[in-house]
Amino acid sequence: MAAGNHSKVTEFILAGLTEAPELQLPLFLFFLGVYVFTVVGNLSMITLIRLSSHLHTPSYYFLSSLSFIDLCYSTVIIPKMLVSFVTEKNIISYPECMPQLYFFAFLIISECHMLALMAYDRCVAICKPLLYNVTMSYQVCSWLVVEVYMMGLIGDTAHTGCILRVVFCKDKIVSHYFCDPFPLLELSCSSTYINEVVSLCFSIFNFLAPTLTILGSYVSIIASILQIRSTEGRSKAFSTCSSHILAVTIFYGSATFVYLQPSNVSSMDQGKVSSVFYTIIVPMLIPLIYSLRNKDVKVALNKIIEKRLSCINEDF
Repeated sequence: MAAGNHSKVTEFILAGLTEAPELQLPLFLFFLGVYVFTVVGNLSMITLIRLSSHLHTPSYYFLSSLSFIDLCYSTVIIPKMLVSFVTEKNIISYPECMPQLYFFAFLIISECHMLALMAYDRCVAICKPLLYNVTMSYQVCSWLVVEVYMMGLIGDTAHTGCILRVVFCKDKIVSHYFCDPFPLLELSCSSTYINEVVSLCFSIFNFLAPTLTILGSYVSIIASILQIRSTEGRSKAFSTCSSHILAVTIFYGSATFVYLQPSNVSSMDQGKVSSVFYTIIVPMLIPLIYSLRNKDVKVALNKIIEKRLSCINEDF
């Protein structure tokens, strides 16, 4: 088709998770509940860490940053997703789609590197406990978090910049519940070769580098734990990593299934379901994982509750 015959797309229709009418209301209520729980859970975690001096440590500083990222990219995805359950056509304009794509990519890349940073933090704490306060000083932690966001910004800007040069003129229906880059590229009538190369390069870096950091950190952690003679000491050392291991497993497991599977129709439908885990379920589970499996968080929460109750009693 000649380039002059192309009509540029100015809006898209998000297909959503399902077209079954009987599932629209139950899914709307379910994901609305998930979003409320995610917002409350992550805001509570951030507030708890800020209010409790007991949690003013590098590991909880990184955890509050992770909660902030999860809160933001849930907000980028879920509200628009909820619209698809209550409207016949969930239309998103091109000027709305590109920012959603931009912030989603920025936050998801930042999440990958933040999880790697948290693994490195645990590695230093267990393998070099005497040097921990020096190695993970406030200044160092601040710069590491800034670098995480810079990684997300650089990768996302390059990736989204390539998407902006694509001409969309085919079917306007995006086979997803948000503006994901791969379903969008399927609607292109211009060459996507540069997009595929850039996406491959940055995906490899932003997935492989954090993965190698996490694996390398845990190899060192396991080696250090095996050198601990007492069973109680081993158990205590491992327990400090269990929450992070669970979060990494859920996040990377679902993300890997989405982006490393063959691109056909059935896998696209499976990919949408898998995307729900790392875009919606994981942000909800992270504060739950760290609150239920973390003694320090429980202690800090109990102290704040007791303090608030004592203040109320004094007023009366």
